[in-house]
Amino acid sequence: METTLSDNPGGASYVYLQEPEIRFLEAAVEHLIPTDDLGPGARDAGVVVYIDRQLAGSWGSHGRNYRMGPWRDGTPQQGYQSRFTPQEVYRIAIREIDQHCRTTFDRPFAQLNRDTQLEVLQQLETDKIALPSMSSKFFFDLLWRNTDEGFFSDPLYGGNRDMVGWKLLGFPGLPTSQYRELLTSHEPYHAHPVSVMDVQSGKVPVDAQGFPRHVMIEKES
Repeated sequence: METTLSDNPGGASYVYLQEPEIRFLEAAVEHLIPTDDLGPGARDAGVVVYIDRQLAGSWGSHGRNYRMGPWRDGTPQQGYQSRFTPQEVYRIAIREIDQHCRTTFDRPFAQLNRDTQLEVLQQLETDKIALPSMSSKFFFDLLWRNTDEGFFSDPLYGGNRDMVGWKLLGFPGLPTSQYRELLTSHEPYHAHPVSVMDVQSGKVPVDAQGFPRHVMIEKES
C-alpha cells in the first residue's frame, strides 16, 4: 500500500515508508542538507523519496546478501555488518528515536523545534543516545550516507529533484561524445545538466552515438 502526503514536495507516493517515518526523515534530512541561499535542501530535493525507493528494493531487504551471521562488530573496512536489513534499521531506529524524544521532550522528533532536532541528531552522530536495538551512530551514518546519495544521484532514483544537487556542483550529468576531449581541457565547462530520465523521455536529443547534446550555459559578462 502506497502512502501519499498532501504536502510532499513533488507529490510522490511512498512505497515502504510509513507516515511517521516520512515525517521524521523529512525533518532530519533538512538538517543534514538544509535549504539556504545556494538552493533547495534535501527535503525539497526528494531525498526521502530516494530513501524510500532504495528501502523498497533489493538493497533495502538485503536480497543479495548473506544473512546467517555470526553477528559481530566489524571494522570500517568490512562494511555493513548489522543483523538488520536497511529496511529494519530505518523502521526500528526511527521508532526508538521517536520514543526517546517522547520520553525526553514529550513529543516525537518531527514535532520538536529545529534547535532541539539538531541537538538530537548531534547526539545520534556521537552515539550519545542509547537505542535499545542498535548503535545510534550506526543509524546516523546510514542516514547521512543515503541523504548524500539521494541529493547527488541521478533523478531517475527519486532524489536530486530538478537536478538541484548537480546544479549546485556545476555537474553536467551524462557525458557528451566529446567527454574524453573535455578531460584534457583547462576551460570551464558550463552546461545544463542532463539525466538518464531526460534521455529516456526524449527531453534531450542525442547524437548518432547515443550521447546527449548538451546546451551550454551562457555566463554573464
